[in-house]
Order: sequence, then C-alpha cells, then structure tokens
Amino acid sequence: MSLSLVQRSNPVLALYVALAIGAAGGLPFLRLAPNRLLSGEPVYVSDVWQQLGRQQIDALLLALAVLLCVAFWQPSKRLIQALLILTMAASLSALWLLAGQFASSATQAENPLIRTTLGAGFWTMAAMAWLIALDAMTRVQLTTLPRLFLQSAFFLPLLLSLNEGQHLSIAQEYANQSDVLGPAILRHLQIVFLAVVPALVIGLLLAWRMTRTQSLRQALFPILNVIQTIPSIALFGLLMAPLAWLAVQLPALGRAGISGVGISPAVIALFMYALLPIVRSALAGLEQVPTEAVNAARAMGMSAGQLLWQVELPLALPVLLIGLRSAVVQTTGLAAVSALVGAGGLGQIMFDGLFSAANELVILGVIPIVLLAMMADTFFKVLSALIKTRP
Repeated sequence: MSLSLVQRSNPVLALYVALAIGAAGGLPFLRLAPNRLLSGEPVYVSDVWQQLGRQQIDALLLALAVLLCVAFWQPSKRLIQALLILTMAASLSALWLLAGQFASSATQAENPLIRTTLGAGFWTMAAMAWLIALDAMTRVQLTTLPRLFLQSAFFLPLLLSLNEGQHLSIAQEYANQSDVLGPAILRHLQIVFLAVVPALVIGLLLAWRMTRTQSLRQALFPILNVIQTIPSIALFGLLMAPLAWLAVQLPALGRAGISGVGISPAVIALFMYALLPIVRSALAGLEQVPTEAVNAARAMGMSAGQLLWQVELPLALPVLLIGLRSAVVQTTGLAAVSALVGAGGLGQIMFDGLFSAANELVILGVIPIVLLAMMADTFFKVLSALIKTRP
C-alpha cells in the first residue's frame, strides 16, 4: 500500500518545495545597502515576517502547506493542479509585494538614498514558484494554445502589483534608465532582425541546394558546426580586423556604416551562428516532402523556383519553424554580448551595470532579454500550433 502511494505521489513537487524552504531559511530575501554600489546587510524572511505582520503570513503559509500536501499525494487531480497554478501565481506576486512593502518602510525610516535589493532567497523562491506552476501545467494536460495562454496569464498578478515595488532598487534603476531602455530594446531587436532574416533566406537556399548536391552538404555542415564551437566574443574579435581593413580599402563601405566596431561585426557573427539551425531544419523539412507532391508539381510544368516556394516550402514549414525558433532565441541571447564591440542594445545596460558593480542594473538589462526570448519562443510555438491545426 505504501509503495502504491509513493508511485502516485509527485517527487518533483517535493524537491521544489524543499528548495524553496531551504532558500527561505538559509538565503537572504533582501539586502539593505546605503547606496547602489554596496552589497549591504542581508534581510531574511524571518525579518520581513516580524516587521509586516507574522500572523497573517502564517495563516497564508498554512493554507499553502495544505494545498502542497494535497497536490503531492494527488498529482493526477486536475482541479488540484489548477488551484496550484493559481496559488503559485499569487505567491509570485506576494513575494514582490512583501519585498516592496519592506523596501518602502526601510526607505521612509532611514533615508531616500538607501537601496533595497532583491536577494538570492527571493530569486530562488520565485524560480521555484514558476517551476511548480510549470509542473502543474504539464499535469493538467492542456493542448498547446491553452497551455501557452495559461503560461502568459501566470504573470498577470505580478504585473498588476509591479507598482508596489517602486522603492526597490531595481525599480529605481528602471526610473534612472527609462530614457535609454526603450532605444536599447529597439536596437536589440534591430540586431536580431538583421542577423536572422538574411540567415533565413540564405539558409533556405542552401538547404534547397543541398537536397540536390550531396557534396555541398558534406562540405558546408562541418564549417557550420565549427562556427558553433567558437565563443561569441572570440568570433566578434576575429571579425573586427577584417571589417576595419575593408572599411579603409573601400570607403563606400565605411560610409555605409560597416567598420571594425559597431553593429557590423555583431550582425555578421550572429548571422553565422543562426545559419546552422536554420539550414539543418530546412534540409530536414525539405527531405520530408512527399515525392508524389514533387512529381505532380513537375508534371504541371512548375519551374524549380515555383516548386520550392509553392510546394516544398509550405510542406516543410512545420519543421523549418523549429530551427527558426532556435535561431531567433539563440540570437536574442547572443545579441547581448555584441555590446562589447559597440553594437549597443540591452547588452550595453547589462555591461554598464557589470562594470560599475551595480547588480540591479545588470538585472535590468537581463530581464528584457529573457522576456524577448520567451516571447519569440511563444510566438513560434503558437505559429506551429496554428499550422498543425490548419486543414
């Protein structure tokens, strides 16, 4: 009987809860510092309880513990998992509210220059809440589109409570950087667009040619694989000298904005990184096109170009989107490193914070990059689901 109960339980949930409890008891929830450059003194969850009203928090924690126990022993109950998702969304918002209220009271009690930064305990517990919700979403067994909608709605309580954290250091950094954050996001998107779109066009043509020329496949894939092994910073550096030389030899290129620093080496390097997943997925998709469809199109008198764009590419699109999704997400992350060669973007904010030892400024640059990557991933998942449901 006990073995049957263990088999029906959810050990993944137990692990996440144990990590959250360990973070709550052993890691600082917040840090109080006299300015943005110092790490400050740790503030634990117990300190927040004592200041903000421990009885109310204890009641909420008791209700949460009961729900977690039920979800642990009854992981197959969809209603319990749905309640767990809602609870984790509320818990994520509650963590932010607790941090914001403590920061507000600390700032008013001391001085306006004091900084309240989010500690490792906050980030760990927030990550555990997100992972518990993801596990519950998997167990609810929704189809792709409803699951993606639910994942997006998970952050709604947090978004509605963002204003309560205006005294936190990360909110103060946002206020200081609000005039440059918007242009940085647009610059980041520009870098991704200029790298991925040419990679998509050229990758499609290369994959189409590989279906007809075996020698091209054998020669090109080893090169693309080697490019993937080169660190991004090293590849940026390798491109700087040749591009600077070309700008000197051909002044027209320099006037067009191509030089050893700036957006040029960033776009070229990211273009090279994006080629492999696009070419590989496009080739796999084209090879899965039924021979009967190709022969029928040729019998109708279609040219090679018409065959590619009207028959082969639409049939290969579901597989192609997998590689394109990987390329866009990868490029969105790697574009941050391009700030080291003067390309700008969100990486500039991130490295400004890194070089000035301002951790919250680093986080302010990282969070939009993560959100952009998640949005791109979600977009392609939705697009793939719509294509699969197309009659």
